[in-house]
Amino acid sequence: MFLSLAQKRRSIRRYLDKPVEPEKIDRLIEAALRAPSSRGFNPWEFVVVTDRGLLEKLSKAKPHGASFLKDASLGIVVCADPEKCDVWIEDASIASIYIHLAAESMELGSCWIQIRKRMHDQTKAAEQYIRELLNIPENLNVESMIAIGYPAEKKSPHPKEDLQYEKVNYNGYDK
Repeated sequence: MFLSLAQKRRSIRRYLDKPVEPEKIDRLIEAALRAPSSRGFNPWEFVVVTDRGLLEKLSKAKPHGASFLKDASLGIVVCADPEKCDVWIEDASIASIYIHLAAESMELGSCWIQIRKRMHDQTKAAEQYIRELLNIPENLNVESMIAIGYPAEKKSPHPKEDLQYEKVNYNGYDK
């Protein structure tokens, strides 16, 4: 079952004008909260956004690669507390992937929006823009946002023969 989810999952940037049901949102959050975390520290926190006005504003968090969020019916902002765990980036990323796979399992589309180390404009970081917009405490860092909704586009899985098996080495690096 996992492999079929991984094979089918693609980044979706076009969404139908249809809300994600509360029970599906609950399942997405459950998936995120079940994500593995280094030493069980669970440094991540999540902001679930369904308000269309906020989604529109969040879609302007950075100049490129976020505009499609305005058409999604759901956004999840993935944050973490770096004081709780030195590998908060990895833990937040794992939780993000769990959200993506859970979305795919419910026939929802999703797409990662990188926030950490991205700029909103020439003077403000995307993270700070989001922090101010959503009143996120200063002790939390924003790793990413995930756009989620019912897909308005269909993408075929990447063919197995296109996978980069040449990047796999066994028992050491043999190149």
